[in-house]
Parts: sequence; structure tokens; C-alpha cells
Amino acid sequence: MDRALYDIGVPILGICYGAQLLAEQLGGAVERTGTGEYGRTGLSCSGTSPLFADMPLSGRADVWMSHADCITSVPPGFAATASTPGAPVAAFHNEQRRIYGVQFHPEVAHTERGQQMLERFVLDVCGARPTWTHTNIIDQGVEAVRRQVGPARVLCALSGGVDSAVAAALVHRAIGDQLTCVFVDTGLMRAGESEQVEETFRSQFRVDLVHVKAADRFFGVLAGVTDPEVKRKAIGETFIRVFEEVARDVEDAGFLVQGTLYPDVIESGTSEAATIKSHHNVGGLPQDMSFELVEPLRCLFKDEVRAVGEELGLPEEIVWRQPFPGPGLAVRIVGEVTPERAEILRAADAIVIEEVRRAGLYGELWQSFAVLPAVRTVGVMGDGRTYAYPIVIRAVTSDDAMTADWARLPYELLERMSSRIINEVAGVNRVALDITSKPPGTIEWE
Repeated sequence: MDRALYDIGVPILGICYGAQLLAEQLGGAVERTGTGEYGRTGLSCSGTSPLFADMPLSGRADVWMSHADCITSVPPGFAATASTPGAPVAAFHNEQRRIYGVQFHPEVAHTERGQQMLERFVLDVCGARPTWTHTNIIDQGVEAVRRQVGPARVLCALSGGVDSAVAAALVHRAIGDQLTCVFVDTGLMRAGESEQVEETFRSQFRVDLVHVKAADRFFGVLAGVTDPEVKRKAIGETFIRVFEEVARDVEDAGFLVQGTLYPDVIESGTSEAATIKSHHNVGGLPQDMSFELVEPLRCLFKDEVRAVGEELGLPEEIVWRQPFPGPGLAVRIVGEVTPERAEILRAADAIVIEEVRRAGLYGELWQSFAVLPAVRTVGVMGDGRTYAYPIVIRAVTSDDAMTADWARLPYELLERMSSRIINEVAGVNRVALDITSKPPGTIEWE
């Protein structure tokens, strides 16, 4: 960072790498000690700080970490205010210069009182006022869409999920009948999803909806593909080609609405951020597509999108539906995607969702689903040997998908899921549970 910025009097908060950058540039030390921290970590406050005004009296809290290097000494004139087992300086500041650094991530839901820390910085240190509202987001989004598309016809990539539904509702508010929604049945949807999309958007919302059945096409481009990045890009390009074909029948619509969110952008890689996985609607897009994208939610997180959806009047079953990846079951089959594997996974996934709903936990979980690794394991059923697929149950809690913790599901629920999947889904003889947080894992397996 340009060192002159440290001397102009503007408040600065460095988070994780940002804190390390502040420490190194201002004269402290950042080193690799051989011990990193990933996920939940215990924080101990060792000094007073405006950021910690809402901390428990004990000065201890659980925070979310993701770092290999750590700050070992603070710059001259700065004070260390917190530590963790793997970070001798987990927070530091110079109050007179209004420069603060924290090694942990206050912006994620799993950091205890993290939201209050950010509020203390923004409201108390910076003196800002909380004037940003979801109504403002909608008004600004409507104005931006109208300015971008003018009188042109617009297609919307509608999957039936939260993001695309909210994007469609916002754009429809902006341009009305200029919008045509396109639902592409890839053959990789969840059980009953195609019928639900038809019912919700054609019957209830009465939008102009085009339903394209393209399962054979998607299975064709995925044949023999095992690399997850190649999968995502093949799916992204095929979606665009389908939309381009539809556009020729809709007065040559030149705009395409996508429900892209900020986590999609960050994980797909930017000039400042590493590529974690290329989301089909960002890094998976072909270079030669003929559309100009309309992405009214691109700077929002999922919790903000849900609030906007409620403000727009979308029904609860749409707004609070668990997220489903655009590539569908393709990124939950680890290995080559085939119709047989998709059917097995679809059946197992339906059981997971049904049992989670029956247990009253659907609304408490960010996502709950099944994964099919394309390997086979030995089992025994009756008096015979089996050689069949395993199913992995994945259930996580989160607020924005940037971080997630594995859900502590009741043993009785896990037992019912396992028993039903093995007894009811042909081709499965083993069920496992994924207990990895994000980081170090991602929520989806690919």
C-alpha cells in the first residue's frame, strides 16, 4: 500500500492479510512460525480497544481464523490488544493515528461479536451514520437496470434458487414485460425441482417463462470430465449457448440477468484474490458470449439478498430456500458425471432434505445435501458382497457462505438418513459425514 495513506488521518482497519500488511509496512514483524490457524480459535484480549467495547468481561471470545503467517511484534507506537494460541499479536492499534489491525475475521458470522466490532469501527472510530437500507438497495438497483438496458428485451437465467429469483423480481420491477425468464433443465437438478420452478414462476408470478429441456446436452459436454474447474467452465459455456439460442426467438435479446453474488465473484478470482473455484456464472463464462450481463446483486451477500427478496414480496419458501449451486449435482459428484450417478445422488439428496425438514432443522442450516464420490467400496447386504458407491452427508451453518461450520446434527437424525439411503437407494452401500469447516474446506466438494 502507498505509505502516504498512513499519514492522511483517515481511519484504517486491516483484517487478516491487511493486518499483516499494516504491521510489516509500519515497522513491525510478520513471520511464519510453522503453526497456522484455520477455523474457530479462542481470542484473549490483553488491552483495551474501541473495537472490543462489546466484548465479554472475561475478554475472551471465539473468532474465525485463516492464516499461516502471523504478526510477532507490533510497529513502534502501536499496542497489542489481543492474542490467540497461534498468533501472539491477534489485534493491535494506534488510537491517535486511528489505525487498527485484527488477524481474525470479524466480518464472518462465526466470529463472536464480530458485527459489533465492525460497528464500533465504522460508527465510533470513523463517525459514519447507518443510512444504508434494503429499500435503498432496491431503488438504486431498479434505477441502474433501467439505465443499463433502456427499452431492450432482457433474458433472465432463472434456476428457481434464491439468487436468481430475487434478481428476476428486482429486474421485473424495473422493466416489467421487457423481461423473459429462462429455466434450463440440465438433468442435474434436485428431485421435483423442474416442476416447482414451473409452478412458482409460471402460475404464481405469471412471468414470461421459457423452459428448455437440455439434459442430454449437459451430460454430453460432461462425458469423461473429472476436473472440477473444467466441469464448471463446460457448464457455464453450455448455459450461455442455450441462452443465446433462446435469445434469437425473443427479439434478439442482448442482455442476460444473472443472480451473481459477491462470494461468487471473490471465489472465482480477481486481480487481488486467488481463484478458489470458478463459479459457472463468473469464471465459467465463455469469452465470446453475445450478451451484456445484468447483475443487480453482484455486490451483495446472501443474507442481504434474502432481505431484499422479502422487501420485494417474494414468498418465504423461495427467500429462505437453501442455496443450490448453479452447476447443480455436477459439483456434488466427485468424478465423471453420468446419468446413473446423477439419479443415485438425486435420490439420496431427497432423503437428506426430507429428514432434515422432518427434524425441524431446515431453516437452521445454511445447506444440507448429499455428495457422491465416484469410487466404490465393499459392503455386505444379506449374505452377499456388494461393491457400490458411498454417499457423504454435508450439513453446514453460515450466514454468507464466505465461512461455514459443520452442523452438529443429532445422531438419531444421522442414523435415519443412513438407514434410508442404504435401504432405498440402489447402488449405495455406505454413508459418511463431512465434519470440515470452511476454511479449510469449501461448502461444496468441487
